[in-house]
Amino acid sequence: MRIIKLDAIDSTNTYLKRLSSGGNAEDGLTVVANLQTNGRGQMGTVWSSQEAKNLTFSVFKDVSFLNIRQHFYISMAVSLAVYEALKSLGIAKLKVKWPNDILSDNKKIGGILIENVIKINVISGSVIGIGLNVNQTDFTGLPNASSLLLLSGQVNNLDEVLNLVLKQIDTHFNCLKEKQFKSLKARYESQLFRKNKPSTFQDAEGSVFSGYIIGISDVGLLHVKVEGNKIRSFDFKEVALLY
Repeated sequence: MRIIKLDAIDSTNTYLKRLSSGGNAEDGLTVVANLQTNGRGQMGTVWSSQEAKNLTFSVFKDVSFLNIRQHFYISMAVSLAVYEALKSLGIAKLKVKWPNDILSDNKKIGGILIENVIKINVISGSVIGIGLNVNQTDFTGLPNASSLLLLSGQVNNLDEVLNLVLKQIDTHFNCLKEKQFKSLKARYESQLFRKNKPSTFQDAEGSVFSGYIIGISDVGLLHVKVEGNKIRSFDFKEVALLY
């Protein structure tokens, strides 16, 4: 496994995508930055992180063994990998907020951005960007954010946390290669934030409604039971969980 360490970069995902497009990204290649000047999250959001306090990195994975309709299993595998790595560090009350935010005690400590390389309807590779709040303590203006240090009271070595996550990614991608889809989906659903709890949502038209998260589809749509026991399904661009 090759790791490229950078002092500063606009985005580790952008950097790794450039390497991939030039044929210079082998399976497992990881790019780590002390500082991202233009870190990105889901749906164009910005991922902000203090320099050298947190982990901002991207991993290239060969996923040519998956068909295009199995793309969300990549997200499930990565979410579970981060979950298991943090669990091994003693971080409690961990949950995955659909599609792939990592929470502890209802506060966000990690985010994942997956950008797939698709050629002729085949996913040839996946660039997996991960941001983890590790040793940062000041989250002014971000009341729903936290870090491993704030949660555990312990300063963590960034390289050690990185290696734990990378090992778990390898383990969970082996599950993908072995086509353990049913098991991965069941484990992912068991850790879903607010699953089977009364929750409030807002759809893309701005309408607010109540319901219960009951699971996801194979392609990652969120299944919500609403009034009258009807099941509505949403893409992540179509609904927001308001709590």
